[in-house]
Amino acid sequence: MDEVPPLDDLFKERLVKYLTSKNKPLTIQGMLDAAKERGVQLYPVSFKTILSNLADETQNPKLRGMFRMLNVLAVSVSLGLLGLPPDTLLKSVENIFSRKPQIAEMNKHAANYAYNFATAKYAKYKYQLLLTPKEPDTIMVQGFQSTGLGKIASGCRFQSYYPITPASDESVFLESNETFEVENNRPGSTMVVQTEDEISAIGMVIGATLTGTRAATSTSGPGFSLMAEALGWAGINEVPIVVTLYQRSGPSTGLPTRHGQDDLQFAIHAGHGDFPRIVYASGDIEEGFYDTAKCFNYAENFQLPVIHMMDKFIASTVATVKRFDPKKITIERGKLLEKIDTQDYKRFAPSPDGLSPRSRLGLENGIFWNTGDESDEYGHISEDPGNRITMMDKRASKLDLALKTMPKEDQAANFGVSEFCVVSWGSTKGPILDAIEMLKKEGLAVGFVQIKLLQPFPTDYLKSLLKGTKTIIDIEANQSGQLGSLLNEHLDHKVDYYILKYTGRSMTCTEIYDSLKKILQNKAEKKQVLTYGV
Repeated sequence: MDEVPPLDDLFKERLVKYLTSKNKPLTIQGMLDAAKERGVQLYPVSFKTILSNLADETQNPKLRGMFRMLNVLAVSVSLGLLGLPPDTLLKSVENIFSRKPQIAEMNKHAANYAYNFATAKYAKYKYQLLLTPKEPDTIMVQGFQSTGLGKIASGCRFQSYYPITPASDESVFLESNETFEVENNRPGSTMVVQTEDEISAIGMVIGATLTGTRAATSTSGPGFSLMAEALGWAGINEVPIVVTLYQRSGPSTGLPTRHGQDDLQFAIHAGHGDFPRIVYASGDIEEGFYDTAKCFNYAENFQLPVIHMMDKFIASTVATVKRFDPKKITIERGKLLEKIDTQDYKRFAPSPDGLSPRSRLGLENGIFWNTGDESDEYGHISEDPGNRITMMDKRASKLDLALKTMPKEDQAANFGVSEFCVVSWGSTKGPILDAIEMLKKEGLAVGFVQIKLLQPFPTDYLKSLLKGTKTIIDIEANQSGQLGSLLNEHLDHKVDYYILKYTGRSMTCTEIYDSLKKILQNKAEKKQVLTYGV
């Protein structure tokens, strides 16, 4: 076991303790024997032997040392055991190596050989991957692609970014699809710029937005930290920008390639001073597409920054979903002016709804000033106390307007309320729904409310949903229960139980099921910490 370099020292310590308790040698064979005793079915395969046999069969001695083919062999043996028809495997291999026909043929031959080897030598595994008919209007998509496609469909035509995990994938995807077809075969494009740092990225987005362009940036926690000052500049100048925030585990670099929901309170409070922003969270890949469009509409309708919360779990998940329908997306530009007749334009003039008609750079008669200082109706610096009160209250009133005008179903999704009710946000949605379905089969009822609008907090709507609930259970992927803090702040009923996970590993339905069942049986601690995953 000491000869396996990737094993983390702390994990190795736990493994040694476990194998010793089972009287197993500290070897790979010891690990396999322990796994077998737990019910794992083992299939010993010598890939060296397969390569050797392939070399003899094809009279190509070079194949004996082609260890780079081990991935293809391993996948092929596995699919042979699982019974997936070989045509699917061979077509996939051909697609992957489509630019190198000779290598494609070599790998197809190896895949076919390994597949047949597995089916001939071993009995079929009890769980089989049988082909199912493809449902109409379905696509296979990865999480970061859903927001990227959402930006294209929503009319976003500028995105800046600095590389950071896991947000970079979205911008790279946009770079690969910068030119596309819009309605009536008209070409469209999105300019994507990799900047020198995140400060520049948000600065460019603000500049692009001031021209009237729909613009966004994509980042993760450490990058968002650098954006905080400019976020306040956008707030005081009522610039409608969108920041897609893909969370990972912090603080600092934390677990850079792992999952977390650590940035909720940070997103709500980022930046110094009081200024309004909307914080909105998607719960899955499909929501990511349509919510992206909503976030742009919120930003422009209310003229403020919108932070769209995603996370590593959603970004990295590949799922089959119903084909996204751009026709369901509406583009609302708010009070963006196309023409100004008066020569006395006041960019920040007070109005009954707190929203001032918005000019853009270059619009005739639409001259306006922006500054990081407090300003008057024209945008000129002013420290007058009366003006300060007027402008602060004007900006703050937008949050009340958002709560009044935003559809209730966009504020929170109600999956049924019961005496015991889970309240959560983001990517916990999937495993929570699965766990509730598992409990339902045993005759146990648990409700679930998914909060999507996190700032401003939909207090009145949540109170109405949870009116008959006796036990509130907060489930989220952070250490401090950040959503729970919001619930305790805004609701009369405090959180009764917390189910939290902050190992960097995503939640599973089975561990949520176990934790909820303990609560239903009155056997749970107030705070349960989930640990599944290595």
